[in-house]
Amino acid sequence: MSRRTLTTKLTAATAVIAALAALSGCADEVSSKAADGAGGGGKGGKVKIMVGGIDKVIYLPAMLAQRLGYFKDEGLNIELLSEPAGIDATTSLVAGNVQGVVGFYDHTLDLQTKGKQVESVVQLARTPGEVEVVSNKAAGGLKSPKDFAGKKLGVTGLGSSTDFLTKYLGVHDGVSTDKFTNVAVGAGQTFISALKKGSIDGGMTTDPTVAQILDKKLGKAVVDMRTPEGSKKALGGLYPSSSLYMNTDWVNGHKDTVQKLAKVFVRTLKWMSAHSAKEIAAKMPSDYAQGGEGLYAQAIDSTLPMFTQDGRMPADGPATVQRVLKSFNPNLKNATIDLKKTYTTEFTDKAN
Repeated sequence: MSRRTLTTKLTAATAVIAALAALSGCADEVSSKAADGAGGGGKGGKVKIMVGGIDKVIYLPAMLAQRLGYFKDEGLNIELLSEPAGIDATTSLVAGNVQGVVGFYDHTLDLQTKGKQVESVVQLARTPGEVEVVSNKAAGGLKSPKDFAGKKLGVTGLGSSTDFLTKYLGVHDGVSTDKFTNVAVGAGQTFISALKKGSIDGGMTTDPTVAQILDKKLGKAVVDMRTPEGSKKALGGLYPSSSLYMNTDWVNGHKDTVQKLAKVFVRTLKWMSAHSAKEIAAKMPSDYAQGGEGLYAQAIDSTLPMFTQDGRMPADGPATVQRVLKSFNPNLKNATIDLKKTYTTEFTDKAN
């Protein structure tokens, strides 16, 4: 090979290497930007929040915050997504598909036993907001959780908070979980349909589904946990439920973003406490009021007592949740749970 040919080939090889290096650098830059966008921590990065049923009144603050323009006020690019069952929302978070979940706080304890560190950063509610209803047909033989034996009971999803609470109510009243069957029927119209068809004898659901069932006289309530009094009667204390929870590692790496989110939700909770159910209903998407505007406002009014006004965790709430879960959940029964790692007040303290 001539010296000239060798020089030409070396020059070409050098050019290819340089080009590959440049492409690699570009790829690294794109990857970095994509990561910023996916994580929500970069400038203008989108934060995806999964809601365990976005039209449920118990999770109303998420959509209300968006409708009031509070996310925009903080410069946040938020995408609200919806899964009908809280367990599916939690799965999305653990898989890294979303950065946050508006769902029940009790999942943070359950996940800790599975080696996943997740924490509530804003506590939206202090009671479950759930109601155990029974169909008219089954009402004669199902007057309380003492009558759960042999019954099919609707829950949003197996492993969801409605599943947890139904099992507790049965166990607390002397009926072991193997004596009754929890059936995943979702919420809203799918729950109502299952109740009408007799696929379930009763079940646990929230407003506006509860309001529609009672209004249409399809069934009656046997356990009502929408108020602090109802929660204490059924569960022995306040049971913090609806919250914004996130992976702890993500929270620690995006504190500015989390602080803005806390500010938004605390501001929303304060707005709710200063306005009537009718005024709140007027701010929500019209298709949420499937039973009519008046009934929807009534559903909100029945559920409003569950919400906190400052986003803070009730002092004795985590211990109540732990006691409830340990009563039936084999994963938690003998597990050591560090409750202090399941929630933080850092961001709500500053927001208040």
